[in-house]
Amino acid sequence: MAIPVSELQKIAPSSVIELFELQLVAALHGSSTVYRFHAGSNMDANGELVWDSNSYQRLPLEMDGFEYSGNGQLPRPKIKVSNVLGTMSTILATVNAVTPNNDLAGAKLTRIRTMARYIDGANFTGGTNPYGTPDPTAEFPREIYYLSRKSTENRQLVEWECAAAFDLAGVRAPKRQCISSICQWVYRSTECSYTGSNYWNASDQPVATLALDVCGKRLDSCKLRFGSTGSLPFGSFPGIGAFTS
Repeated sequence: MAIPVSELQKIAPSSVIELFELQLVAALHGSSTVYRFHAGSNMDANGELVWDSNSYQRLPLEMDGFEYSGNGQLPRPKIKVSNVLGTMSTILATVNAVTPNNDLAGAKLTRIRTMARYIDGANFTGGTNPYGTPDPTAEFPREIYYLSRKSTENRQLVEWECAAAFDLAGVRAPKRQCISSICQWVYRSTECSYTGSNYWNASDQPVATLALDVCGKRLDSCKLRFGSTGSLPFGSFPGIGAFTS
């Protein structure tokens, strides 16, 4: 559930709580560990903060660059995390032992924002939230980024540049080629779903046996098998180029 509009329109709404989850990728980092943390700037929380029964540890950090522009460019925020206790350097050393010079590249960073009235009662003395009723589904839309490049590491902090999920090098959207007239499914596969006992050859002519059954990969070939008025699992995009200005 999203944050109710009525809550956002209040003159004095409860505080916005910002949380972060950093999830490793086993193939890159040797484990799929999830690190949960918060900056400690909300509600004077100097220790852990509990959200949806998960504990988020206080770790001073700064993140900026979330703004979206109207020219279609995706945000590439930067995150700076305190390294005074050597916590991040320890994690980096462990990861780089698995994949040299990886520096946590490819790790998934999720930004979670909710409001004080919805966080768990465990955060308060007596176990009751004085601001409202806890609701683990009441949050702003989650923002997902991936660590792209470590730009700084010293005894004070570690900084990474982040990329949005659709802003990664080599990623194409959509992830498969859009073709208008040739079905891309393997004939009689799960995606195709045809299991009938009527057979046609590649020219859409009837044949007698399964051994001669070949799909012509055309929309008409699909209609022969599923009917001209039925739902067609045609594995392409016949509407491409159908409309002109």
